[in-house]
Amino acid sequence: MPKIQITELLFDCDNTLVLSEELAFEACAELANEMLVKHGVSDRYTGDALIEDFVGQNFRGIVSSLEKKYSLSMSDEERESYVKKEEDKVIATLEKKAQPCIGVMQELSKLAKERKYGLAVVSSSALRRVQASIKKVDQEKYFPVDHVFSAATSLEKPTTKPDPAIYLHALKVIGKKADECVAIEDSKSGATSAYRAGIHVVGYVGSYNGEKKQNEMKKVLSDAGCKVIMTDWSEFTKCLDQIETS
Repeated sequence: MPKIQITELLFDCDNTLVLSEELAFEACAELANEMLVKHGVSDRYTGDALIEDFVGQNFRGIVSSLEKKYSLSMSDEERESYVKKEEDKVIATLEKKAQPCIGVMQELSKLAKERKYGLAVVSSSALRRVQASIKKVDQEKYFPVDHVFSAATSLEKPTTKPDPAIYLHALKVIGKKADECVAIEDSKSGATSAYRAGIHVVGYVGSYNGEKKQNEMKKVLSDAGCKVIMTDWSEFTKCLDQIETS
């Protein structure tokens, strides 16, 4: 018999449901470099370098981190202009090229048929981007429209993971307690966000390239509070069983 009664599953979007991080960070890198050039900074970023430093953060968080790192002086108007440019640029790319994470469609279909758990999306990314991503890969049918949450858009004060605010907001809207929910996250910031909200966390490393990187991220996610780690979506049912019987 389950010792923990799980009733709701909270999915991160980028590189958990949809293979979007590499596509998005290429666009982010172009705008980050444009910003650095404007402020006289000689450093430049590739998409891979941004992923390494800022995976799990939304672009607003990346801009804030770059401001601190390089002691940039930006007005609110300039900051918001970059955030809006990034959103439009990334959405256009995702609408053309986004693909689902390997194995996730079969798992979502099974969960929808079983109707044992409620399903929601909890992301750092802008709501328009999340909606475009899950629509492109035919996942929007699995999630109630009012159960798709964005740290950049859904909150009165925009934030980004690892701040737990977006998970706490999702719990309030859905009407669930933290201990009856499981979050699925692929990044340190995302896992930390869910863990700080008191939610059980499954770590997912299947979107990382190569066994070495996956093993590295298993440790990172475990240290961030993930109770179990999966490499493939076919392992998800087993991971849930581990949490429910722990």
